Amino acid sequence: MRVLIADDEQTSRRLLETSLIKWGYEVTVAADGLEAWSILQQPDAPRLVILDWMMPGLDGIEICRRVRQREDGSLTHIIILTSREALEDTVTGFEAGADDFITKTINRAELRARIQVGERMVALQQALASRISELEQALKHIRRLQGILPICMHCHKIRDDREVWQRLEEYISENTEAMLSHSLCPECLRKHYPQFATGPSKNNTDAG
Repeated sequence: MRVLIADDEQTSRRLLETSLIKWGYEVTVAADGLEAWSILQQPDAPRLVILDWMMPGLDGIEICRRVRQREDGSLTHIIILTSREALEDTVTGFEAGADDFITKTINRAELRARIQVGERMVALQQALASRISELEQALKHIRRLQGILPICMHCHKIRDDREVWQRLEEYISENTEAMLSHSLCPECLRKHYPQFATGPSKNNTDAG
């Protein structure tokens, strides 16, 4: 699990970084809000983030708001690092999108516990997002199968979304979970195998 630590105070930042590395986390650090925001805009940005409330450039609360405005913003777990303890400050942080708070007087046991909670939340969010993506793809697939399929009037091949013509059974096999078995309808039996199309009474008579 990668963790971003954004704190303009070098001592605090170093203490957090040392602790997280010791606990097995991969740590990325930022010395101010602008650097933190730049890191968070990268495609492979850490999903577990510790932000100092007060930082040059952008403060932690503003970064929270920006993250939550993104389409994938819910996948990031944000912990605010602050010395503020007033109730209205806590409310402000939660309204901005913070998931948790850690005080500047860091207790290492509490820090580790909150980081572990954040790690579990990130894993759950990612699993949920993956499941939603799978369901959306399945829904698109169902809608495609329910739409109009171009089929050749002579050979009955179907044109797929890649503009490739396929035999009907190939298309069904690739796009559904149906299993096909081959048989003969009565009309084709009489046309192609007339010797087997006679009724049981006639066969019995011939055999006698």
